[in-house]
Amino acid sequence: MATNSDSTSILPVTSVDPAYTEKEKFSKFSAITKNGAYAAIFNMTCAVLLVMFNKAALSTYRFPCVNVITLCQIISSCFFLYALQHLKIISFAANEASTYNSKILVPVKTLINTLPLSLTYLLFMLASMEAVRAVSVPMYTTIRRTTVVFTMTLEYILMKQSYTRPILGSVAIIVLGAVVAGLRDFSFDSYGYLVVFISNFATAIYLISIARIGESTGLNSFGLMWCTGIWCGPILLLWTLVQGDWETSLNYPYLLSPGFLVVLFLSCVLAFLLNYSVFLNTTLNSALTQTICGNLKDFFTILLGWLVFGGLPFDLLNVSGQVLSFIGSAMYAYYKLIVKC
Repeated sequence: MATNSDSTSILPVTSVDPAYTEKEKFSKFSAITKNGAYAAIFNMTCAVLLVMFNKAALSTYRFPCVNVITLCQIISSCFFLYALQHLKIISFAANEASTYNSKILVPVKTLINTLPLSLTYLLFMLASMEAVRAVSVPMYTTIRRTTVVFTMTLEYILMKQSYTRPILGSVAIIVLGAVVAGLRDFSFDSYGYLVVFISNFATAIYLISIARIGESTGLNSFGLMWCTGIWCGPILLLWTLVQGDWETSLNYPYLLSPGFLVVLFLSCVLAFLLNYSVFLNTTLNSALTQTICGNLKDFFTILLGWLVFGGLPFDLLNVSGQVLSFIGSAMYAYYKLIVKC
């Protein structure tokens, strides 16, 4: 799908049903448009950086409250969206004809229709943040690769999506690599692994829901992000109050440390950019392509994780598994970009 730009939008937004044009394609054999490729690269860059800053806040600075960081990211996202919409840099509607009143932002009925997407997003965010703390960065990215299986299964069940043999083969290599890499994880933590798998399942539902709910509500990527924040913010705020996270956060010894505040601020900015890039990439390409992007960026995440945070001893079997998964991801990208599978 191509981007849709109305007269009130400067940043690229997406509607769910525009037509491809030949100029946007790399060639007549491409399955992903040029704009789609840019969205994928942007998404991978944001994802790598966000994992690093989240890991720094939770492990290096040992901030004890995952939920508080997630809430800060949601509040920041809503603030950015409101400011950009108020300045008419972005719009929440998928097309100019359905642009909503700036005072209302999004009608209540439309907001209610986005509740399922918002709840899956909240589960995805919380599980992902907890998983980053529970396991090492290399193993986190390794286990996250199995998200592709959840995504393909749900796309087949819900959308009757079928896949060619080259695509299935690429995915099989990705999963095989993840299994091989995890065989000798000496820091095995059953709780950490369980949280990552919950995150994988929530991610698959979330990605598949984006295009479906965007089409039914008439919202573009920014509109869906706004509704998600409006639903998730109050829910998470109430949860943190009940859990006593705010009291714990206020007693955190490095709360006003310049280094920690910089890490937290950049984490919030990157969370906003990553969330936008997920919507953009999923609607321009597909839920499965978004999942594969997560696998392709893992090479850089794993390398930085090993260099900066450690947590996983060097092991030939683990490295072999990482290489296998990366080869599978590269094969998928080749078949989608060049062969149109």
